Amino acid sequence: MALYLTESDVRKALDMPLAIAAVEDAHRALTEGRAQDLPRQRTRTPKLALHLLQASYTDQSGVSVTGFKAYTSSRAGNRFLIHLYDGASGALRAMISADLLGMIRTGAASGVASRWLANPHAHELAIFGSGWQAEGHLAAQLSVLPIEKVSVIARNTEKRDAFVARMQQEFPDRLIVSVSMDAAADAVGAADVVGTITTSSSPVLQAEWVNPGTHLNAAGSNALIRRELPEDLIRKGCPIVVDTVETALRESGDLLPLLEKGRLLPRQLIELGDVITGRVQINPNTQGISIFESQGLAVQDMAVALKVLERAIERGLGTELPIAFAADAAMR
Repeated sequence: MALYLTESDVRKALDMPLAIAAVEDAHRALTEGRAQDLPRQRTRTPKLALHLLQASYTDQSGVSVTGFKAYTSSRAGNRFLIHLYDGASGALRAMISADLLGMIRTGAASGVASRWLANPHAHELAIFGSGWQAEGHLAAQLSVLPIEKVSVIARNTEKRDAFVARMQQEFPDRLIVSVSMDAAADAVGAADVVGTITTSSSPVLQAEWVNPGTHLNAAGSNALIRRELPEDLIRKGCPIVVDTVETALRESGDLLPLLEKGRLLPRQLIELGDVITGRVQINPNTQGISIFESQGLAVQDMAVALKVLERAIERGLGTELPIAFAADAAMR
């Protein structure tokens, strides 16, 4: 029988360290040939878009899964659902509500990037954005780096202050402050790591604000209409790391204008899995600015979903679905 996991089930089974470990192995698996990932596909109606991501993944113990995440976006909101299948028999293993899972997975990807690219002694973080996704981004950075101070930068004062108040309660041992856009330059200038997790259609910071030795995680620019980093800042990036080159060339609103103009070449992009496996050696450079452009991958979702399912089974979570195929019945 397949399991259905609700958002509540996922909340009980998933934490940021588990997600970071899963996402890191997902990228390692892509490089080692244990996984395949297909870029996001979109289908639209006049009022709604359906987004589909699919991948296969085999973890380090040999457990194999394949599946897809489908989500819809409209003015009514977003709805996320993962279908996870056994990688050998094809049996449906789980359907998982994936709003929380996706948020944590998105943050985890930037956390993995910071683990491999940022100064390991980084103590100050600046984040642009105070929405749902910013929660995961903040939690991930605090999981991998010795961050002491976090500056949260956003245009909406009420929303920003409310976000900061929640994060202060969740992380009482860290100094988390609310920063207006007028003071953003100072916050970015003081930061060792800068994260952008917005839906902005124009850059949210300026190149001159960013000091040498800073690492940037840009996680909101996953469509041509979205821009978070200015072109002159990206041209300073060394290295520029992406989830996969194929996905970046399709979706990165930050990178595509430079690629179209020939000011950035695909061969300059480095895949995160190549950094993790050591195929590309990244030496800390206090005079350089490293950039991670995150679009999000299905293989990340599959890796996290597998670990969530395993933990849910251990803890007796989920509801059995009355779904079976002929092959499943024959195996019983």
